[in-house]
Amino acid sequence: MAKSYQEHFNQRGTAYEQAMRSYPNARAEEFQQVITAAQLNSGMTVADVPAGGGYLRRYLPNDCQWLGHEPCASFTHHHTNEASTQPLLPLPWATAHIDAAISLAGVHHLDDKLPLFHELFRVLKPGARLVLSDVEEHSAVARFLDDYIGAHNSTGHEGVYLNAATLTQLKSCGFHIINHQHCAFHWWFDSTNDMAHFSHKLFDLRTANLQHLEQAIHDYLGPPALTTQQVGMPWALTTITALKP
Repeated sequence: MAKSYQEHFNQRGTAYEQAMRSYPNARAEEFQQVITAAQLNSGMTVADVPAGGGYLRRYLPNDCQWLGHEPCASFTHHHTNEASTQPLLPLPWATAHIDAAISLAGVHHLDDKLPLFHELFRVLKPGARLVLSDVEEHSAVARFLDDYIGAHNSTGHEGVYLNAATLTQLKSCGFHIINHQHCAFHWWFDSTNDMAHFSHKLFDLRTANLQHLEQAIHDYLGPPALTTQQVGMPWALTTITALKP
């Protein structure tokens, strides 16, 4: 059985947090695509599960209320966010309390996603959206994470990725699927060295140097995009938008 979300990030959450704080704008395109999918309006209460270090919060419209729920204290002991540190389930909100929910790049560490989907359905108001964005099964990103990152980091990596069964599970909870799409984007940096430093820290690599990592990014994910000022590391997720009727 793959390690749980808590087993991964109780061990390497601090390294992940350091990477995100050192390069706070690197993943802006990734965060912005889920904000766009959520179609947030003024005054909405937005749940972020699992919230990590609360990175999504700064992408919300200013008048939205962010409610982060994160079970790993390794993200929250830096006093950089206000996410709760209770167990992942049950979610700490009343029934039909949330206007929109976003889950970004965390559920591939859950063997059984169904209990979380049931809880998200419970806490959402009728007519509210869930945006679930994560790695797709058999994708280039999945191979990079499981084959390369898992061989060189502190915890290993065996992702339980999104697939056709994910849609079936969401529907079984009562959700209506309104969009399901492949989203390709880049993580942006000032140099290839910054790209490698960020990825090395984000994934808590222990047995790969920066040059080796740069080559692996090229081999697994494709050549980085180059502009006159920045380097873009290719990345992609599947984003599912579901409605609670």
